[in-house]
Amino acid sequence: MAHFLVFLGTARDSTPPAPARLGLRVARACVQLLEADGATVELIDPLDIELGGVFKPHFAYATSRVPEALDSLAGKIEAADGYVMVSPEYNHSMSPALSHLLNHFGSSLFAFKPSAIVTYSAGQWGGARAAVAMRTFLSELGCLPVSAMIHVPRAQEALDEDGGFQDDPDRWVGYFGRTLGQLGWWAEAAASHREKRDPTEVSPAFQRAPDQRSAP
Repeated sequence: MAHFLVFLGTARDSTPPAPARLGLRVARACVQLLEADGATVELIDPLDIELGGVFKPHFAYATSRVPEALDSLAGKIEAADGYVMVSPEYNHSMSPALSHLLNHFGSSLFAFKPSAIVTYSAGQWGGARAAVAMRTFLSELGCLPVSAMIHVPRAQEALDEDGGFQDDPDRWVGYFGRTLGQLGWWAEAAASHREKRDPTEVSPAFQRAPDQRSAP
């Protein structure tokens, strides 16, 4: 049974915009569909995580001084089989809330696992332009995005507050299912092969400094 983390890419909980926390509807839909397919899922909400006022990544702390919230999430990331990244679009890119949260963790925690890109908007484009930038970001993070993506235009009309599809649910389920099905397939394949061969033997994680990736 695969285990996934669904990252919610918004930290705003006020109006405007209305309705507030539109992305939560999209994230809940992903959680429900993954669970219906037999996976275990945890929703990661940036409002539930205390990151502190000054940016300092998890790997930059001495072991004994890592903030509990960061250390707990690092463990969840390392233990998961794959990730769903849910984001609105900001200036043709992913949300600052999502990138800020993910930047706290090294790529070795995400490496050799798949991810799915899910974007949304209150307007007609569904955050598709953000998804283009997210491919590069997630690939560098180590969790390669599957080829299919989910874009939800006018998400306030497509989904209710609980993540249920309001109109034509069968088509929406099929649309989401193509991406989430790829995620599940790759997650199962990657987990199976990790049991046969340690991926860090093939490509050691960067542990000291960025120049470890430099050419000789």
